[in-house]
Amino acid sequence: MPELPDIVVYIERLRSRVIGQPIEKIEIRNSFVLRTAVPPIASTQTRRVTELRRIGKRIVFGLEGNLFLVIHLMIAGRLRWRPLGTKPPGGKLSLAGLHFPSGILFLTEAGTKRRASLHLVNGEDALRAFDRGGLEVLETTHDSFAARLRSENHTLKRALTDPRLFSGIGNSYSDEILHRARLSPLTLTSKLTNEEIARLFEASRETLTEWSERLLAEVGDNFPETVTAFREGMAVHGRFGLPCPVCGTAVQRIRYADNETDYCPRCQTGGKLLADRALSRLLKSDWPKSIDELEK
Repeated sequence: MPELPDIVVYIERLRSRVIGQPIEKIEIRNSFVLRTAVPPIASTQTRRVTELRRIGKRIVFGLEGNLFLVIHLMIAGRLRWRPLGTKPPGGKLSLAGLHFPSGILFLTEAGTKRRASLHLVNGEDALRAFDRGGLEVLETTHDSFAARLRSENHTLKRALTDPRLFSGIGNSYSDEILHRARLSPLTLTSKLTNEEIARLFEASRETLTEWSERLLAEVGDNFPETVTAFREGMAVHGRFGLPCPVCGTAVQRIRYADNETDYCPRCQTGGKLLADRALSRLLKSDWPKSIDELEK
């Protein structure tokens, strides 16, 4: 799922292309993507884009007349910018096309599950319904961060990725944040010391800022074509079995449902292997309890 750094890049590269531009039409290619009927999507026609903003992992187009177009890419949704007259990319994968005088913004979604969404709402009050209430880590203070972290007792992985607690952080960057903070993903928020919270706060800000800047530099003035959860240069996410860039220990993982958490057992858990729901249940007593046992 595109997370805060990816959404920042999309928004920054859309600004020069659509701010001040009128929407000539919105072509809905898959009816499931449009989740609202009032106001009708046709009411966007000829309205100029006045602003772009982010709400969590959503992209918001502010239009003349106090209308807001809200796009949520979910897991497999992506945006594609194409010149006028271009055929929709991906055939059936194209869900919608926003036509501007400067080009076409296509919304695509890989796979067969249709989770990406497009909403049109009228007014700030209606727009606020999309805000899950998560704290913006790059805009808050250490004390507010600490208070929010301690407001509920969860594992660090769950806390960081809960949109009610923190905004824009998902599976990928939570792994990177926790590695930088040298904290286990399964540590309970109630057990954190003041020093550990300070490390986590700084790691969160540094990771999100650095990756936003890095991705912007990579695309230059172009529109991002490759938005993925697995990036070259990540420390642990998507690097199971590969060496940790800090200590050289093989990165380990915890798999659950369709997701996994990647971590370094030396940097983050003091050499302890965290139980993987699939493998540890299969191996039972043969499941190694530490990285030393695993390496033997």
